[in-house]
Amino acid sequence: MSTVHGRRPVVRPVTGKVLRTRTGAVSLRFDARSFAVGALLLVAIAAVGLASLTTGSYRASVPDVVATLFGGGPGGLDFIVHQLRLPRLLVAVMVGVALGVSGAMFQSISRNPLGSPDVIGFTNGSATGALVVILLLGGGSLHGVAAGAVAGGLATAAVVYALAFRRGVQGFRLILTGIGTSAMLASFNAYLLTRAALADAQTAQLWLTGSLNGRRWEHALPLALALLVLVPAALALGRRMSLLEMGDETARARGVPAEPARLALLATSVGLVSVATAAAGPIAFVALAAPQLARRLTRSAGAGLLPAALMGALLLTAGDLAAQRVLAPTQLPVGVATAALGGLYLAWLLGREWRRR
Repeated sequence: MSTVHGRRPVVRPVTGKVLRTRTGAVSLRFDARSFAVGALLLVAIAAVGLASLTTGSYRASVPDVVATLFGGGPGGLDFIVHQLRLPRLLVAVMVGVALGVSGAMFQSISRNPLGSPDVIGFTNGSATGALVVILLLGGGSLHGVAAGAVAGGLATAAVVYALAFRRGVQGFRLILTGIGTSAMLASFNAYLLTRAALADAQTAQLWLTGSLNGRRWEHALPLALALLVLVPAALALGRRMSLLEMGDETARARGVPAEPARLALLATSVGLVSVATAAAGPIAFVALAAPQLARRLTRSAGAGLLPAALMGALLLTAGDLAAQRVLAPTQLPVGVATAALGGLYLAWLLGREWRRR
């Protein structure tokens, strides 16, 4: 479902077969097309992952890499795969999953394809929190930066929600408030960079671009623990999200309190984008594009959190592979690749919405 200001949302019929337990306590809607798209996305992620593990300054064959993953393979390849390439790949997959799910939730809450955390300002809020830790508090440690990014994202969400609240939060008001907040945060971030020492400013600017360079297990493990909590919470809130897409009155008629449900969805999605930003910096456009691309492939009426998660993982892993190999041996930050592709996608999306008015 998508809408723009002044237009009613387009409601598509829900397809698929409902599978229930014998008591009916648990039900699951199975859609063959969504399942097939998910399987293809998994295959594509695996293919990109193998390409990332086998290519580079030290090239390796697929059998050698697979053997190394299971404890065999050439001795010199073990360090390269397990300590350099594999953690970077896993961080890319998990950050892509977090951004894809977060983007799908934001677009569902706002009922607008532009409802993305990097458009609304939560990504900039996470970046502000990290910059305050790096530049003002002198806490350049991994955990300090991560804590600052999460705190900044949550604080920004609270401010945007409070400013957009007027007898509830409407999607269009949330987007406009978020865009204004994002602009102010971007200006504040630029001010912090101009007042910082040169070495600190260079470090912070690289982080602001969004990069997976140098990601190790100490980045991957905390992110995995956070996703083990947040992704199941997002999936559990999926039914409430689908009902909210039909309108607050419909949700209340089905026994779902609209505003508390929207607040829970917002908190979960902000948590996802905050931990993703803490792990890799603010990466643009993945959260915007992944849910829309997944929905077009699945032709689903709902938010499609799992397809959006897989699409986000594919976009980020493919973008990181391109960033590493296009100008090799120079490695670009992955944010450069996603911004270039995402800018083209955003221009197409805005043109499409304008023609539909």
